[in-house]
Amino acid sequence: MTLTPAQAALLCAVADTFIPAVPGHSEGPAAGFWLRRGSEGVNLEQLTAMLAGQPTGIQQEFRELLGLLQSPLLGLTWLGQLRSFDQMTPAQREKLLQSWAGSRIPQLRKAFHSLRKLTMILYYGGSVSVPDNPVWAAMGYPGPQPDDLPVDTEKPIRPLQPTADTEYDCDVLVIGSGAGGGVVAGELAAAGHQVLVLEKGPYCHGCDFTQREVDMLSKLYDGHGALTTQDGSIALLAGSCLGGGTTVNWAGAFRTPDYILQEWAREHQAPHFITPEFARSIEAVSQAISVNTEYTRHNGQNQALWDGSRKLGQEVQLIPRNEKHLTASEEHFRSLGFSPLGDRHGIKQGTLNTYLQRAFDHGARILPDTYVTRVTTAAGRATGAEAVHTTAGGQRVAIRVRARRVVVAGGAIQTPALLLRSGLQHPHLGRHLHLHPTVAVSGAYAQPMEPWYGPMMSVVNDTYTRIEGTNYGAKLETPPAHPGLMAMVLPWHSGAQHKQLMQNARHLGNFIVLTRDRDGGRVRTDKQGAPRISYALSEFDRRHLLQGVRAAAEIHVAAGAHTVYLPHGTLPTVHAKDGVMQNPEVLERLPRLSWKANQFGLYSAHQMSTCRMGGHRATHPVSPTGETYEVRDLFVADASAFPTCSGVNPMLTIMALAHFTAQQLKAG
Repeated sequence: MTLTPAQAALLCAVADTFIPAVPGHSEGPAAGFWLRRGSEGVNLEQLTAMLAGQPTGIQQEFRELLGLLQSPLLGLTWLGQLRSFDQMTPAQREKLLQSWAGSRIPQLRKAFHSLRKLTMILYYGGSVSVPDNPVWAAMGYPGPQPDDLPVDTEKPIRPLQPTADTEYDCDVLVIGSGAGGGVVAGELAAAGHQVLVLEKGPYCHGCDFTQREVDMLSKLYDGHGALTTQDGSIALLAGSCLGGGTTVNWAGAFRTPDYILQEWAREHQAPHFITPEFARSIEAVSQAISVNTEYTRHNGQNQALWDGSRKLGQEVQLIPRNEKHLTASEEHFRSLGFSPLGDRHGIKQGTLNTYLQRAFDHGARILPDTYVTRVTTAAGRATGAEAVHTTAGGQRVAIRVRARRVVVAGGAIQTPALLLRSGLQHPHLGRHLHLHPTVAVSGAYAQPMEPWYGPMMSVVNDTYTRIEGTNYGAKLETPPAHPGLMAMVLPWHSGAQHKQLMQNARHLGNFIVLTRDRDGGRVRTDKQGAPRISYALSEFDRRHLLQGVRAAAEIHVAAGAHTVYLPHGTLPTVHAKDGVMQNPEVLERLPRLSWKANQFGLYSAHQMSTCRMGGHRATHPVSPTGETYEVRDLFVADASAFPTCSGVNPMLTIMALAHFTAQQLKAG
């Protein structure tokens, strides 16, 4: 997508409205922070690259939004004068955006958040100057660690590099290389099968992980880090690189609770989840990726979650993490916070460093930067796939694969889209999308929290995971916190208000409320075969989420926060003194606020259940063996096969399910 000069100027004006120069607000080193305008820090080339990674329908919507901003009819959207955006005064522009944020018209709220998220991530998470973003210093953010850069070494995996249309033949084609595909590839290659792995994203190693937020989000995540639901209300973080989600995972290696495995076995006729064989798969992958709780040094926000929970009499636990060769050194402590942007030192044991390496060492061929257009079939059996590979020089070459069996593991968004493009028609394919919808609750503390350092998530509070006698509820954890994502999450009321929050970023501790959602959404495909994601938070799930929000606020106060920012567009704020909440009525009013799409920030790092497995062919696209009911020799081995959502970070469960499925493939 390219911008005309007029469109570029318009987006600069939008950026200057979200992030205006605020004179006279500060002196000394912080003065530059307040005087710098959004247009000085938003890289329009990065913006267009993000948009180019979106489906054509979303790109067209964005063009129409720019057209509206350029039209005098814009005034009708907020009962203002009939002027285009560029003809308004700065004060009028800000009032327009404020009006859209609280509008009753869903499309205007969506437009507001689309512009806000793009502006914030690019301004605070990117850098148009060398070496660093000039606002970082005023926020206390260190940015990438130049003294922490590893020596540039040869990549341990040598991928295929076709430069012309190519055909491959293999025993097993694995599509996707993350927690599911990586494990299947490693297990089958080690067992002597000829394995070919196709991965949509790039292969990065060591120095390729620059720790620059916008660069890494664009390179390592699906949709260049800008993937959302159709209504724009939920931002979706999904790994799209060699190693998939395990390369960007926050290192949490949870086991799915027994009560959920029993629910899957009982309600979905998938008894293997409670067998000794599945338990052995869990043990095998836990050992392979070095799951442990030996490193117990917490960063500020994890320590706050621990201390505040304990003061309230609530149980907290250490989170098992898949890390190796970790020490208590300052170097390692600093670098851990950057690992969602790619781990420079190989401390995090994702499939890139374990199962994919094993696969390569046993002869598997690996081809990144390759988008699979469809799985091929004949006489009701999978026969391979057709794909397009993009070379290092940008050339697109056709790839055709002949395979005896095909394993799809592209994640719960891309896997159903691929199966639908390939002609599968199961009525439940793409349905039952679960997202673990998540909000952030931020607390401001007197002491520095430096939430960008240390393990992203090392403490969990499970007090609210089973609410109202159900298996549904919310987990309280902590997220990685770098300026771009923080700026996206923190509500915007005005340019000055948001800048004040961001200047205080060093003192913010952030909890997330991760909801196990009962009621799901759906993945369809557009005319080009790209996924279209629909999801609306149900009243049942919203009630549980709000109970988690209240709990998170109370824990912040107990831990010593003096101010707590609640995750709603109206920015309800709790004030506290000496561990006592001064205005508890704010929490009482939360359920009475309107919680419609784009009236609050909602996020998902876990997508599941769109090709759910189970014993009933009529309601489950995938059998308990992992094979699709519609097409023989076509298997699914990722989170899309979960009968429902896991209730915890799904990485370890995906890997265990893939390991279990691989044993069935070996036996077959």
